[in-house]
Amino acid sequence: MWRWLPAGVWMGIIFLLSSRTSQDLKTWFPLFSSFDWGHFVAYFLLAWTYYYALWPKRQVIHIKRWAVALAVAYGVTDEIHQAFVPTRHPDVMDLFVDFCGAAAAMGLARLWEARRTRSL
Repeated sequence: MWRWLPAGVWMGIIFLLSSRTSQDLKTWFPLFSSFDWGHFVAYFLLAWTYYYALWPKRQVIHIKRWAVALAVAYGVTDEIHQAFVPTRHPDVMDLFVDFCGAAAAMGLARLWEARRTRSL
């Protein structure tokens, strides 16, 4: 159960960042303005934390798919949450970037697994 702790902590960080106004975020992360790298990186890391949490469950056939699905599901709740934050609004493009970040993380996980399997 402790393997879920990083995911829970990271989801809390995402929630706190989503509670900030868009002006706060531009001040804190000025390089993330053109492509929403903040969403990409946040959900890349979130998918990794899910992957880490699910890894011991070898009976879960599609761990990477579950990690992406869970990250996107949390992204949906994040977008709904943003509807209640002044100067923020839900955006389908943000959700797409969330998916891209999570999928990129699991693509790297696949490469890591393949390399690890070859070295055994």
